[in-house]
Amino acid sequence: MHKWLRRIAVIASLAIVALSLGTSAVTNTAKTAIPRSMALDGAPQSTDGSTNILLLGLDSRRDNNGKDLPRALLDLMHVGSSSSIGGYNTNTMILIHIPAGGKKAVAISIPRDDYVQVPGLGGRKIKEAYGLAKYYKTLELVKQGVSGLELERKSREAGRTATIKTVSQLLNVPIDHFAEVNLVGFYHLSIALDGVQVCLKHAVDDHQYSGAVFPAGLQTLKGVDALKFVRQRHGLPNGDLDRTHRQQAFITGVITKFRTQGIFGNLSKLSALLDVAKQDVVIDDGWDVIGFLPNAKALTGGNITFHTLPIVKYGMINSQSVNIIDTATVNTYVQNLFYPKVTATPKATSTAPAKKKVVKVGTNGLPVEGSGIPCVN
Repeated sequence: MHKWLRRIAVIASLAIVALSLGTSAVTNTAKTAIPRSMALDGAPQSTDGSTNILLLGLDSRRDNNGKDLPRALLDLMHVGSSSSIGGYNTNTMILIHIPAGGKKAVAISIPRDDYVQVPGLGGRKIKEAYGLAKYYKTLELVKQGVSGLELERKSREAGRTATIKTVSQLLNVPIDHFAEVNLVGFYHLSIALDGVQVCLKHAVDDHQYSGAVFPAGLQTLKGVDALKFVRQRHGLPNGDLDRTHRQQAFITGVITKFRTQGIFGNLSKLSALLDVAKQDVVIDDGWDVIGFLPNAKALTGGNITFHTLPIVKYGMINSQSVNIIDTATVNTYVQNLFYPKVTATPKATSTAPAKKKVVKVGTNGLPVEGSGIPCVN
């Protein structure tokens, strides 16, 4: 069974934000049409004016109502024909921190195989929190006579709640909002955006697994090709971690497109994104997407940097390959990025420093090509 990673949640979040623009008809629809979740009810919230947004990409071959995706669509996306593949793993987890006062935002990717403590379930891969909590809630609900769509919705709420608690406790930060996108959402969104620019350091040929066969350099991908780009694991020097870099590079491409091609002012594209959000996205009940607009403009203006949680080493636990992490190190890493200590500004000298050539860098400090797109493995 192939374990293909779906790098989609941030793209969906940007699409949701885009829905808050355009005509009043679009904005009113955005307020009511996107499915909502109560999973954040009662969760701790930020008190310093900042906002933490958890973005989840659900690796499921089912839609938001639990129905199997059409076989023809699965074949087209090259993701296998069985709804059991991928289960309900959250193969994408990204936490965005937007500081108060308009400072630069920070996004942290959480590797899916990090071995953590899941509340009530003990040591697990972090990606499994959603699916395990959903499974046990399903057993409980079935005994109560719950079935059908109600069973799917209530059990998924348990999965979301478990994932939010796990991430919040692991990183020792509150979660203010979240957005969840299912697998087909990435496919639909990449088409609605009419492609996204990416850049590869080297040509790749992974036709046996992900189907990714691309030349080196800058290129525009959408639909199936975009899915191949973000799911490739085989043939990359660092496996899943390199796929995380692919994810971040793709997000940079999306942000660049929003900034440079007037997506916010294009009513037809906004309508297409709204159609995707209505069927493929779930957000928390308290998220006012209209009120979030000022922050959205900052993000799509490139005012965000990307990072990945550090791991200590790879290991085997219960016959599973996992990422071994040090919780204290992870906590310090996140606190330093999200809530850096204020240091005194050094006094200016009377002698102007010599001018240096500025080399633009992108995701993870990689040099960028042409339009600001980072080149990755």
